[in-house]
Amino acid sequence: MPSPRRIVLASTSRYRRALLERLGIAFEWVDPQTDETANPGEPSGATALRLAEAKARAVAPRYPDALVIGSDQVASCDGMRLDKPGNHDNAVRQLTAMSGKTANFDTGVVVLDARTGKLAGRVIGCRVVFRTLSAPQIERYLRQEQPYDCAGSAKVERLGITLVERIDTEDPTSLIGLPLIALTELLAQAGAAVLG
Repeated sequence: MPSPRRIVLASTSRYRRALLERLGIAFEWVDPQTDETANPGEPSGATALRLAEAKARAVAPRYPDALVIGSDQVASCDGMRLDKPGNHDNAVRQLTAMSGKTANFDTGVVVLDARTGKLAGRVIGCRVVFRTLSAPQIERYLRQEQPYDCAGSAKVERLGITLVERIDTEDPTSLIGLPLIALTELLAQAGAAVLG
């Protein structure tokens, strides 16, 4: 019986690690050290998939027998890209801009078989309708959560869910940054079915 494939997550995101841990599989994670700049005029889904692939390909040479997982998320609202805010003032600006509007979160995920070079991936879209938010509500949320490392400042797995009126997606984990439904399908296609 062949030994299970080594699985490597090309990410330093604690959110992605926590999501992958839900599957109960052994994995390692490593910093892909890739440029995450969007190309001018590139659709957000295409950016997310391209960056997910770039992360996996950057890591694969270090793990030549592994299945390498890459993932990236691109968020936007009214044509404005929503990066990780990094600080309080940027987060206030982002949440104020999203108040009462719909934001799109496109998450790309790929599995690269470093042994064969075969790559498969998907983009999962997620539409988030935000409630109309007052300045005091935004301040209270940011002071409690400090979501400065989350795209769009919305940490929906915690208090950020109170900011939201509705979430439309085929895979709820995609909003947190790693679409597990799609990932389990991709792993199975690569010969590493989670449940065997």
